[in-house]
Amino acid sequence: MERRPIILTGFMGSGKSSVGKVLSRLLEVPLIDLDADIVAAAGCSITEIFSRDGEELFRTLESERLALLLSKGGKCVVATGGGVVISGENRRIMRACGIIVNLNVSLHEVLRRLERSNDRPLLAGEDGPLRATRLMAEREQFYADADIRIDTDGKSVEDVAREILLSLKGYLRGVAVR
Repeated sequence: MERRPIILTGFMGSGKSSVGKVLSRLLEVPLIDLDADIVAAAGCSITEIFSRDGEELFRTLESERLALLLSKGGKCVVATGGGVVISGENRRIMRACGIIVNLNVSLHEVLRRLERSNDRPLLAGEDGPLRATRLMAEREQFYADADIRIDTDGKSVEDVAREILLSLKGYLRGVAVR
């Protein structure tokens, strides 16, 4: 199929890591989970990075790791973090290096999927749902600027991965899939 990385973007809880695992298996290519790579490079959890160093340092580390991983090239699936799209430089690098697939998810579904999660620093506290609403609205224009968009609400991880494969075939033939 394509020799460039398939880069998954989307809000937290959209399924990037889970879909990435299935998609990489179906394509028989490596999966690179950006958040896991950051944790390995930093030697601590993302929650710890946020609480100890703040979001700004996390975003700097995220951008550095993304650029490094994508500079290696080759066919793979990259599952990004939900906020990677807020940086214009990150968006430029992703566009230049790969095919961007956005996993679109509704706020209701995000809150349902993450209701028991305690490792999402941007959703911590009682105002988490309000913050999620604001973040989704702020990031939507960047999520929408993907080569392919897939709605994930009510779909299994396997169904989303198969839909991505079909959309990739159409994209590579020049058929609009947004």
